[in-house]
Amino acid sequence: MSEQTDHYFSAEPATEAELRRIRVRLEGRDLELTTARGVYSPDRLDPGTAVLLAGAPDPSPTGDLLDIGCGWGPIAITLALRSPEARVWGVEVNRRSIELARSNASALALDNVTFGEPDDIADGLRFSTIWSNPPIHVGKPALHGILERWLPRLTDDGVAHLVVQKHLGSDSLQKWLNQQPWGLHCTRFASAKAFRILEVRR
Repeated sequence: MSEQTDHYFSAEPATEAELRRIRVRLEGRDLELTTARGVYSPDRLDPGTAVLLAGAPDPSPTGDLLDIGCGWGPIAITLALRSPEARVWGVEVNRRSIELARSNASALALDNVTFGEPDDIADGLRFSTIWSNPPIHVGKPALHGILERWLPRLTDDGVAHLVVQKHLGSDSLQKWLNQQPWGLHCTRFASAKAFRILEVRR
């Protein structure tokens, strides 16, 4: 099993963790955060995540905000820093990622962000903002299942922004989202470098 496959599909990665510290800039702050092997993009802020954080409009200042596939936490942490009065949720299947994200949020004294597995989040919770760099490499059926679980839980005026590489199917994903019976509409919000930011709203 490759490390890439490992970090996407394993609740408990088989690789040794080998914790490491990296420097990243989030919300105008230079931060030193902890990552490890067996998680997504352990050595740097993923370029797609950087495009999303730079290009998405401001999240809702209040309510419940969601990061789908939070990894070691950069998107959820940015949401928590940008919307300190909101409740931020980072969801992830990889338990090593969850522990890293919790540790990183704790090191920044962020008490408005919670990380957990999908079943840890109450079924009735609805989200005013969803941000995600979704795990495209899991394949279309798994990816579609993830988005089908979370995007319909937008509030009536909620908005989701997803970053997807152009050559990894951003246009086909946009088309698929617009074919679903969820009462949601997906448009291309922005393009930067090799990525598109898709916007989903009711």
